Amino acid sequence: MIYLSRKIYFSAAHLYRKEGWSEEENKRVFGLCSNPNGHGHDYTLEVMVRGHINEESGIVINTTEINKVVKDLIEKEFDSKFLNYEHPYFHERIPTTENMVGYIWGRLEGKLPDCELYKIRLYENSTLYSEKRRNSMVTLARKYHFCSAHRLHSEQLSDEENKTLFGKCNNPYGHGHNYYLEVSVSGEPDEVTGMVINLAELDEIVNKIVIEKFDHKHLNLDTEEFKNLNPTSDNMVKVIWEMLSPHLSGLSKIGLWETEKNYFEYSGPYKAI
Repeated sequence: MIYLSRKIYFSAAHLYRKEGWSEEENKRVFGLCSNPNGHGHDYTLEVMVRGHINEESGIVINTTEINKVVKDLIEKEFDSKFLNYEHPYFHERIPTTENMVGYIWGRLEGKLPDCELYKIRLYENSTLYSEKRRNSMVTLARKYHFCSAHRLHSEQLSDEENKTLFGKCNNPYGHGHNYYLEVSVSGEPDEVTGMVINLAELDEIVNKIVIEKFDHKHLNLDTEEFKNLNPTSDNMVKVIWEMLSPHLSGLSKIGLWETEKNYFEYSGPYKAI
């Protein structure tokens, strides 16, 4: 199977409110998104398909064909629209990214010739996206930032072995990074709110459980989690999973950027099929 994707960009406005709820309840559940006059985003939609190579053409599908089908849908139904008022599907449903990605999936499935729709990812901004993959639930992913120092040093290795393995990262005084943490939660969007998880609740949990403990800290010296554990990013994604999983029943993935070049990911203990 060959996988290929195409990105489409569009702008739209929306608001998150439930008629019949009080102003206080709307603000509690939807926060700033409950502004009755709405707000807007520049969205990025990534559509990935998969299929087999045509022996004559050497391609699965011409990416311009993906662009044509997807762009036709987006321009007619989403681009430069106020979704709550101008899109029939969202007259009765809140246009969360989760609901939007589910709708777009349904509209595109089976519409692309000679290939199979595999994944749709919709970015609301650089720190938030929703995703739908074939045979899976909708995922909401949120990105966070924290700054930490650490020293890569294993007590199970000699000083010389540590220097050889970790190089300058074994500096006795440590060094630091601007970490970017991505937390993904999967589930079915709530029929009332349109959300997989309340974003304010997710932010509160991640900030309290992870960010406040690690931000502007020396991981080796200031945290219990890495007091006796080498704070490699490999260990960090596993530790963060273990910190968050008791509080997030739908936790599906932890991603961590140590630098722009180094990314680490963990999706929980391996389960044999």
